Amino acid sequence: MKTVGIIAEYNPFHNGHAWQLAKAKELTGADYAVVVMSGNFVQRGLPAVMDKSLRAEAALLCGADAVIELPVHYSAASAEYFASGAAALLDRLGVVDFLCFGSECGDIGVLSNLADTFLTEDESFKRLLKERLKEGASYPQARTDALHMLSPKPEQPLSLLKSPNNILAVEYLKALKKRNSPMIPYTVKRTGSGYHDKTLDGPYCSALAVREAISCKNGIRSVKEQIPAAAYELMEREFQNSFPLLPEDFSTLLSYKLVLEQEKDFSVYFDIDSGLSDRLHKFLPACADFSSFCEKVKTKNLTYTRVSRALLHILLNIYQADMDIFRAEDYVYYGRILGFRKTASPLMAAMKKNASLPLISRPAEAKRRIQSENGMRMFLQDIRADHIYALAAEHKYHRGFRTEYEKQIIVL
Repeated sequence: MKTVGIIAEYNPFHNGHAWQLAKAKELTGADYAVVVMSGNFVQRGLPAVMDKSLRAEAALLCGADAVIELPVHYSAASAEYFASGAAALLDRLGVVDFLCFGSECGDIGVLSNLADTFLTEDESFKRLLKERLKEGASYPQARTDALHMLSPKPEQPLSLLKSPNNILAVEYLKALKKRNSPMIPYTVKRTGSGYHDKTLDGPYCSALAVREAISCKNGIRSVKEQIPAAAYELMEREFQNSFPLLPEDFSTLLSYKLVLEQEKDFSVYFDIDSGLSDRLHKFLPACADFSSFCEKVKTKNLTYTRVSRALLHILLNIYQADMDIFRAEDYVYYGRILGFRKTASPLMAAMKKNASLPLISRPAEAKRRIQSENGMRMFLQDIRADHIYALAAEHKYHRGFRTEYEKQIIVL
């Protein structure tokens, strides 16, 4: 039995995702595909447009065999933490032979060489990185600039590291190398529209284009050709009933949290330094809504996404001290199963036998199954984040609030 692992957000699931799932199995000869998927908050520091259960069900309907949730501490973090947390989770399932991911580059050798460069960080690289950081560059930009100056072919790393999927691909490879993982990496070249392309042309548009379209009241019809039929049927049923959820739907909750803690040093939260904390305090009176506040706080070297993630960390109580502990203890303490296909019963049996962490199918099991105090803290923070998401959905669509403890695992 061979299994390929995929790390995804599926925000929302579309044709490109279905293509990648099929291609991953084809390239690796895998019998099963296990997806580690972001929960209700995603890497750009935003709420997922659809609830994690809907996205997991869409994935299972369209090629995934099992979906495991990536804890919010990594799903809403920078590329390095996102990749490290997800790779650790896949690795510790004990059954994943391959890790397959998309990239604009499509060349695993080139991406692996970049990962090696970042891992070794010789003295010249460190010096140039430090100089650019002192000059006020953001860390990703400083890192790219240092690599650009040292590379014998400077145009290559500069262009590669401008592409979001390439950046994540390098971080996946770094994570595998750092943990000496037996998982064999494969990459598939991104096809169709670019990551930031907002057009709905062709069979493979970007997730951004789909999100923007379905943010309109009649938008679901405009994306029918971009979504696999089984997933579209699910989305059509829930459109304007439980989704879409947008950043502005969390504005009141965020404003309340910021005002409540306006005397607090925000740098206690994950990935917020003193400079960003000061800017948040400076513009706090202008916190009208989530998006406009991000626009006010961002600078040339402080990106919108970085600000958005920072605000989400404050809203969800994700502290730097906790993240330091979690990282030191190998990132993850459990695997929460969101759903699986009945045909994947051999895979599920193998995971239960070989995983080096507890697999949680019902939240009520967590207290008994997770032995670590830090692990329970991570789990309860995950649950609270889900309840905050559910509160926003309940307020917007006037549907009954259901706790995570009431939800059932998806079995198809």
